[in-house]
Amino acid sequence: MFVYRREDLPAEPLFPADLGKLGYFINEQDQIRKISDPESEFQFKINRNTRVNEMQREAMNECIRKIVSSRLLMLGMGTLRLPLISTPTEPHVPIMVSANLSTASRIIVVFGEPVQDLGIWAYRSVGTDGIDAGSAVSLARAVLYPETKQEGTNTEASTKRGDTALVLANTGQLIWNCGARKAMTLPSWLAHPRSSAVDPPLMMTRRNKIPENGHWEEHIACVFNEILADRGRLVRADAKIDIVGLADGGLGACLYHIRALLMTMANLPIQGRHGDVDSNPQTSFSAFVSSRCRAYLLSGEPQGSLVPGSRLHGSNCYASGEALNIECIMARVWKHMLEWLNKAHADPTLFEAQLKITETDDHNMESDISSGSHE
Repeated sequence: MFVYRREDLPAEPLFPADLGKLGYFINEQDQIRKISDPESEFQFKINRNTRVNEMQREAMNECIRKIVSSRLLMLGMGTLRLPLISTPTEPHVPIMVSANLSTASRIIVVFGEPVQDLGIWAYRSVGTDGIDAGSAVSLARAVLYPETKQEGTNTEASTKRGDTALVLANTGQLIWNCGARKAMTLPSWLAHPRSSAVDPPLMMTRRNKIPENGHWEEHIACVFNEILADRGRLVRADAKIDIVGLADGGLGACLYHIRALLMTMANLPIQGRHGDVDSNPQTSFSAFVSSRCRAYLLSGEPQGSLVPGSRLHGSNCYASGEALNIECIMARVWKHMLEWLNKAHADPTLFEAQLKITETDDHNMESDISSGSHE
């Protein structure tokens, strides 16, 4: 029987988290391109060994995370740890909030996809459209400094901050790495350096679980319970909150509110109603979703066009302008979405048009606007 000594095992492939050393640079369009070929994007497959390719990609992703984080910090965003009682060395999830969170009259909360890193819409969009476009940087600039130019990365932020705060939740980085003392996504966990190239992935134990944030649904509930529900301290008592959810992030926000309404109704006296809440919490919430919410779906139709899907999603559905990848929807549609959010915030009587949907014999859908305001 042959036995390999530890020192004889092949070494783990390591790549520096440095754009220049990886052979890339950021061009004038804010895109990451090869130094040797300025027209080429990031090359994932550089070796027949899958592990080598994954380690190089993780090094590139770490570079992007550092760039996005630094740009968000320059815009006035800061890091907040959840649970709030955790210390920097204890298991926690970092989220980013704007400095005006406690004084803003309006708060926009973004729950991203559970497969993405904090502040990243899609690494695919970062590579194709640019770092700001594929991350939350452009959105943060538009929300916090509405008079600032949107295009380009060299535009300095305006000194005048708006009265709107921004919260970037972190539904992806929910695994605590005890050695690195930081939270990370599952892809980052699998790409964490090992003792050798043939060692198995690190095992997960209870020590890798973050309290109150073991799953993306728990994290969403933690953001609501520890930050948004803390009226008068972390947020103003009269602050209005807008929710943006990407894929499962949106689902988690809806599930949280449905459960909260069910608990509210369960604790009410049998003979009474609680304020304006409908006696059927699912009905009242579905009415809110259908009238004051909208969904952007994969579609090659012109951006903002009505598309089928209201029966499935419970609200009017619109074309995002992205036809292939769900993860790229936010990078495409955030301007259109923010414009509608601003209108809805400014006019509490603005409701989505209620559509009457009929199906013809050839399965084509027809819809008629029955009532309500619609842009």
